Amino acid sequence: MLLWGILARQIRRWHAYNRTVTELSNLDDRTLGDINISRSEIQAVARRTALQVA
Repeated sequence: MLLWGILARQIRRWHAYNRTVTELSNLDDRTLGDINISRSEIQAVARRTALQVA
C-alpha cells in the first residue's frame, strides 16, 4: 500500500511540474518579468512548485 502512495505522489508532482512549465512557457516575456521570472528560470520554478505537492 505504501508503494502506491509514493507512486501516486510522484505522478502528482510530475503533473504539477509539466503544468507549471506549460503555463509559464505560454506567458510572454513582459508578463514573466512582471512576476520576476526569466525564461531560463521556468524549469527551476516548476521543480520547486512540484516539490510542494503533497
